[in-house]
Amino acid sequence: MKLLKVVVTVCIAVFFVACNFTEEIYFDEDGTGKMNIGFDGSEMMQMMPSSDSTKLGEVIDSTLVFKDLLREKKDSIAQLSPEQQAELKRLEPFSLHMRVDADNGIMNFNMFTDFKDVSEVNDAFNAFQSASSVGPAAGSKPMPQNPANGATKVNYTFNKNKFKREAAIVDQELFQQSVDSLVSAEMFLSSSTYTFKYHFPKRIKSTNIEAATFSMDGKTMIYEVNFLDILKDPESVLIEVELEK
Repeated sequence: MKLLKVVVTVCIAVFFVACNFTEEIYFDEDGTGKMNIGFDGSEMMQMMPSSDSTKLGEVIDSTLVFKDLLREKKDSIAQLSPEQQAELKRLEPFSLHMRVDADNGIMNFNMFTDFKDVSEVNDAFNAFQSASSVGPAAGSKPMPQNPANGATKVNYTFNKNKFKREAAIVDQELFQQSVDSLVSAEMFLSSSTYTFKYHFPKRIKSTNIEAATFSMDGKTMIYEVNFLDILKDPESVLIEVELEK
């Protein structure tokens, strides 16, 4: 399947080419909302040779619903290890919109979902990386897993006008392996960015992020960090926001 081929290629290449991610969350008054993890791989697309497998000679503008895909491939998934099945299960709430236009150097991926409580999307970025597991699910052929998965955990909370995003290293040995694996890619990743963009139902009263910028109505906060820095020290990004009452 061409779409799956593109997904797998992009997810594997994410850590070897300069790229830009956006983590965007929209909150409603009752705490429900939606999340989107966006990946802009246009620079990566422009660097690839014309013979690369992602240059399909056609424009792709399609949405992959993981819940449907996992149901369709359930027999193949049942043959995977419990660990691989768990990785795929994590994708179930999400959908992935893909836009690939090789002629114009465009490659945009957006993984999104609605939530009743923001804690439902904990580790959304790890889930985004796990999209590479679609490969073995579709073809029953093992693929290398990203070593960073399982090493860190991100938790979100939003209660009583207070939002918090915090990351923790839960497996130090596995985390060190992932950091070591970044050495050969540091030249590319040093120019990559990760942007946090949070939209709240009320004006923002305060935040612990001094470098944050805000929308004119005071309800949206934007904070950009170096992607390599967050990969090497995920716990350094602690975001706390308090809204006006």
